[in-house]
Amino acid sequence: MSESAKTVPFKWVAVGIAVVALLLAGVVSYYASAHPDGLEYVAGKTGFLDSASEHGAADGPLADYGTKGVDNERLSGGLAGVIGTVVVLVIAGGLALVVRRRSSDEA
Repeated sequence: MSESAKTVPFKWVAVGIAVVALLLAGVVSYYASAHPDGLEYVAGKTGFLDSASEHGAADGPLADYGTKGVDNERLSGGLAGVIGTVVVLVIAGGLALVVRRRSSDEA
């Protein structure tokens, strides 16, 4: 690497990734299709959609790509996306810190 090349601290890269992920989750999900996904569509077309049973998390706070208690469907979906993204980023960041500390302890 040349002396004139500048390096960006990892902290700023992580913040940039988080901002992009949150924008995608919150803003782009606003424009997501309201039509059912492929499996649900085929199940409806072939007539076995009504025979499906609910899964264990069907009454959860983020079930069916929405947020329980939020009446606006698009806002509910965007909020669920943001919450899910934050949870994933926190878990991934925690794992990265654990692995980073463990590898530096071994060195």
